[in-house]
Amino acid sequence: MRPEGLDGVTVNRSARRRSAVLLGLLLLLLSGCSSDELPRFGFPEPATEGGKTTLSLWQGSWIAAFIVGGLVWGLIAFSVIRHRRRDSDAELPVQTRYNLPVEILYTVTPLIVVVVLFYFTARDETDLLELDPNPDVNIHVIGQQWSWTFNYENEDVYTIGTIAEPPTLYLPVNATTEFTLTSVDVVHDFWVPAFLFKLDVIPGDPNIIQMTPTKLGTFSGKCAELCGTYHSDMLFTVEVVTDEEYADHIAELEDRDQTGQIFEDLKGEELGSPRVEPGEGELS
Repeated sequence: MRPEGLDGVTVNRSARRRSAVLLGLLLLLLSGCSSDELPRFGFPEPATEGGKTTLSLWQGSWIAAFIVGGLVWGLIAFSVIRHRRRDSDAELPVQTRYNLPVEILYTVTPLIVVVVLFYFTARDETDLLELDPNPDVNIHVIGQQWSWTFNYENEDVYTIGTIAEPPTLYLPVNATTEFTLTSVDVVHDFWVPAFLFKLDVIPGDPNIIQMTPTKLGTFSGKCAELCGTYHSDMLFTVEVVTDEEYADHIAELEDRDQTGQIFEDLKGEELGSPRVEPGEGELS
């Protein structure tokens, strides 16, 4: 005859062993993976240096969520098995009003998780927002309902877009580019999904961000802030090209007489209202 309570002890030990083994295998698996080998969990492949930092933070957050979720589900399964009702149970178990150690555990553990995630988020955000005093390229981005203007400040040329003809921004590969973001009307948001970074474009409050494209190619960009009727049409394209192709594009803009800089205070006076209806090719 087995001593009273032996079944519960056996289940308890068995559940703890299985949890320890699974946790150990998970940690062993993850410790052998770099951020390039881990799944991206819905993120595109980063096309900038800073994008790798963002992707690493995203992956780390998912791993932390899996660990916490596994622990919670493991404790639920343990409780269900350990404290299940047996045929030999004639009465309800002793009802406990509170358990101080458990209450401390489920209060302190979430705080630890939040503090750890906050630390890594603040660290990576500081790194992403750090500015190089001598960027290779300076682009002044102007958002307006519902398109974009790109001023190439170093080369003194510009590109203006409309809904009918979204603009294309050219960037040289492996060059640190500084974006100065301003708006002439409402809040917009400058977002290139493949760059894994976006920043608000706020009237009267310029935002500055630097990014270094590391991959040649064509990338889509858009406004990520609801800004009015045709928000979904506020699109643009980014072409990351070689230095030679970048120089050719600048020369092409000069040949089109798109020289000088476009500023917010010129919009109403010389270019008219920046608001355009679908199908219109020019600002009016």
